[in-house]
Amino acid sequence: MPEYTLNINGQSKKVNVDADTPLLWVLRDTLELVGTKFGCGIAQCGACTVHIDGQAMRSCSIPISSVKDDVTTIEGLSPDASHVLQEAWREHDVPQCGYCQSGQIMSAAALLASNSNPSDEDIDDAMRGNICRCGTYNRIKKAIKTAAK
Repeated sequence: MPEYTLNINGQSKKVNVDADTPLLWVLRDTLELVGTKFGCGIAQCGACTVHIDGQAMRSCSIPISSVKDDVTTIEGLSPDASHVLQEAWREHDVPQCGYCQSGQIMSAAALLASNSNPSDEDIDDAMRGNICRCGTYNRIKKAIKTAAK
């Protein structure tokens, strides 16, 4: 198996995996970073969202061989869950089952990094690829607006 050196959450990590192994499974199974969730496996639900070079990306559909830039997972967003979005999520009681929330937060973080004062339309566009089966979309939007302040 080939060896890959990745920059994950600011740390260099070496992994030996098949070239076509999705980044999601490298994170979860090899590096034991389990905050990134498996949802659909076809990049449609957003549960597996991470940042690659600051952009929100679906890790379930990205082969490890194509990862060349820095990767940030939910664990790397804040070492103690004090990121402004995580605090806003708690303030607005966003999660119900919680399964999709790491992907939701990662998409929201990428939005706020590029647009510190998003409109409702901006939020809808950025969050469109993240599905919440519990339907907490209104609370998600409120939390993003709170974090933007």
